[in-house]
Amino acid sequence: MAGWPQGSAWEGFVARWQAACAEDAVLAEWRQGVAVRFAIVSGEARAVFAFGGATGPEAFALEATPEIWAKHLEPIPPRHHHAIFAMRHRVPGFRVTGEEMDFLRHCHLARRVLEIGRWLVLRGNGPVPAFPRPSLPAAPQADPIGRYLDVKADGRDWRIYAEQAGQGRDLLVLHTAGADNRQAHGLMADARITKDWRITAFDMPWHGKSPPPAEVPGAWRLTTDRYVEIIMGVVKAAGLKRPVLLGASMSGEICLEVALRHPEAFSAIIACEACDQVAGRRSPWADDPRINQAIFVPEWIHGLMAPQSPAECAAAIWWHYSQGGYATFDRDIGFYSGEWDARDRVHRIDTARCPLFMLTGEYDYSCTAEMSEATAAKIKGARFTRMNGIGHFPFTENPPLFAEYLLPILAEVQ
Repeated sequence: MAGWPQGSAWEGFVARWQAACAEDAVLAEWRQGVAVRFAIVSGEARAVFAFGGATGPEAFALEATPEIWAKHLEPIPPRHHHAIFAMRHRVPGFRVTGEEMDFLRHCHLARRVLEIGRWLVLRGNGPVPAFPRPSLPAAPQADPIGRYLDVKADGRDWRIYAEQAGQGRDLLVLHTAGADNRQAHGLMADARITKDWRITAFDMPWHGKSPPPAEVPGAWRLTTDRYVEIIMGVVKAAGLKRPVLLGASMSGEICLEVALRHPEAFSAIIACEACDQVAGRRSPWADDPRINQAIFVPEWIHGLMAPQSPAECAAAIWWHYSQGGYATFDRDIGFYSGEWDARDRVHRIDTARCPLFMLTGEYDYSCTAEMSEATAAKIKGARFTRMNGIGHFPFTENPPLFAEYLLPILAEVQ
C-alpha cells in the first residue's frame, strides 16, 4: 500500500497539494467567508491547510496511522476507510482532534481537501472533478406522473405528493430520512422494471412537495405508529393492490414494522439497510443554530455512499439533502436511531404470510451488513443479501447496480 509520499518527498507533495487546493473550483466557492486552519496528520507527518487568512494553531486535525491512510488512498478503498465520517465511526486509530465545532462547521472543506490529496496520489495532477467518482453512461430520465393524495393517518388529514411511472403490478418505494421521492427516479427510468411494474413513490409530510401543516417549523415528529398509518393511507388513497414494499434506512426499518403489522397487504417486503435497532446515529448538530444545515446534513450522509457509486448519483443525493426543510432530517433520525426499536419483536414476523427480503450495502457504516444479517437470522424465512459496491442509499446512489439485486426478487414475487 503506497499511502502518502514518505520522507523527503512529503514536503514537496504537501506544497503541490496546497497549490491544488488554492486552484480548486469547488474550494473557490466554499472558501468564501471562511477563516480556518486545519491539518491532515499521518504518523509524524503533518500537512496544514489555511483558509481566509487564518493564522495561529490549527483548529482541528484529521489524524490516523500511515496504514489507515494507505487504505483510504487505495483506488477503491475498503469499506469504512472511504470517507471521514465512516473512518471516524468505524475505524479505530482514526480520530478528529481539536475543536469539534470547528470541524463540524468546516467538514466539507476537510472532505474536499482529502479528495484533492487522493487525486494527486492516484492521478498525479488536476483539475479535480466536483465528485471524483466514475460516471454513468447516458441513460433515460424518469418521466413520472405526479399528483396529490388526501391521506388520513394519525388522527388527521395529510396532503401527500406522489409520483408514478410504469405499468403492471404495484411497487411502492419509500424515501430515506430527510429526503423525498426523487430517490425513486433511477428505478422509474429503468425499463427492465417499469415494463412490468408500476412504481409509486411519495413524499412524507414536511418532505419534498408534501406541504407541512400550519405549525411551527421544526414541529415535525416521526413515530412508528404515524409512519405505518401514513404508508397504509397512501396504499389506500393511491389504489395500490398488494404492492411490493421497498425502503432503505429509516424506510427499511419501517418495512420490518409493516411486515409485523400488515403482511396481508403486501405481495413482498424488501427492507434495505435495516436492522432491529440502529443506535448512536442521531447527531446533535443537525439542527444546531451554529451549524449550516444545508452543508452539514449532506456531508454527514456523504460518506454513507460507496466510492464506486456514480458521480451523477452522488451529486444528486448531496443536493437533495441540502434542500431538506428545517430540522426535518434530525426529526426523522429521531425515529431511525431512537424511537424505533424492534429487538423484542422482529422474531414474530411471519414470512409465510408475506415474503421478506433484506438487502444491505457493504459500504453502509450506519447499519452494517453484519447488523442486517443478524436481524434476518432472527426471522424465520427472511432472506438476506449483502450488496457489494453499494452503500446506504442503494436505489438512489447506483440504480443500475441495485436493479441487479432487485429484479430477481421481483421475478419470484407471486
